[in-house]
Amino acid sequence: QVQLVESGGGLVQAGGSLRLSCVASTRSISINAMNWYRQAPGKQREWVAHITSGGSTTYANSVSSRFTISRDNAKNTVYLQMNSLKPEDTAVYYCNFPGFPAGWGQGTQVTVSS
Repeated sequence: QVQLVESGGGLVQAGGSLRLSCVASTRSISINAMNWYRQAPGKQREWVAHITSGGSTTYANSVSSRFTISRDNAKNTVYLQMNSLKPEDTAVYYCNFPGFPAGWGQGTQVTVSS
């Protein structure tokens, strides 16, 4: 399986912003279509956002209008820009290709305080 590495999480106050990054551990792996997921303690992993190889995006209702998924082809990186963060956004965030060929990495922790 390929390896994906998430980064950019941290502690932020409600209303603040964070930008998460997702990169492949090997530069030879091209990042095109990608999903972001999150998992809060005691809850199932939840789908958050998707970007197709053509650049179309879709979002879960809970984050729509606040989060933006994007791709930088030159850096072979997918981002999740998170604005107007709420305490309920607190979770570990993961990225993966459709069909989960990379397995699940450690994710990056996002904590939003009131």
